[in-house]
Amino acid sequence: MAGVLRAERVWVETFTGLRVTQFARLLKAVRERGGNGTLQGRPWSLPLAERVLVVAVYYRTNLTMRQLGPLFGISSSTVCRVIQRLGPLLALEPASRPADAPERLWIVDGTLIPVRDRQVGSSSRNYRFSANVQVIVDADTRLVIAAARPVPGTTADAHAWRASGLAEHCQGVTVLGDGAYTNTGLVIPHRKRPRRSLLPGEEADNAAHRKVRARVEHVIGRMKNYKILRDCRQRGNGLHHAVQAVAHMHNLALAS
Repeated sequence: MAGVLRAERVWVETFTGLRVTQFARLLKAVRERGGNGTLQGRPWSLPLAERVLVVAVYYRTNLTMRQLGPLFGISSSTVCRVIQRLGPLLALEPASRPADAPERLWIVDGTLIPVRDRQVGSSSRNYRFSANVQVIVDADTRLVIAAARPVPGTTADAHAWRASGLAEHCQGVTVLGDGAYTNTGLVIPHRKRPRRSLLPGEEADNAAHRKVRARVEHVIGRMKNYKILRDCRQRGNGLHHAVQAVAHMHNLALAS
């Protein structure tokens, strides 16, 4: 029995990036959101825990459904149905306005995610069909606060931010952005004026701004350890569900 438990622990930690206790919290969230369904009709060939594991492994490794099927002893069509059913249930909980909002510092940045769906992405500056996803991160905890729906990769960050609706999540909170977020109400670096260099105080402000804003880059880099965000083959809302699920698993990995 101990050998079986040890094997399950190795499987979860190796293929999902989560410890067993963290995966248990993810499983609990999916169950509370109705992951077991009505328990009527044809039963699933796998229990809920293994179905959640299928989805987590898919997002972490980006293996094809034909590759995942033999690993779990199910057909590729069953893998597809499991991902379609449970993927949205792994989503990140919407962030509420913190009680100490005036003292909080959040950071926003956009990242390009390669996609196969031409209706979601567009040919962008990374020479691939990509989608632009806006991500908000807490500067202190490095937890993901929210992630917007993807927009075509040619969309400028400032326009993507305005269209995302994320600003309402940030009421009363100071939010940092890079120079691409001009005229959005975010705190951005000082810009050089024509034929005039930055003042010494402005250069110091920009240096401090860069140092803090680098944290969102680190978080996005950690999120992209989940290979689904390096080449998403999902169509329609699949990329949005994947980003939300990856953000949720990233937060679980940091919170405990």
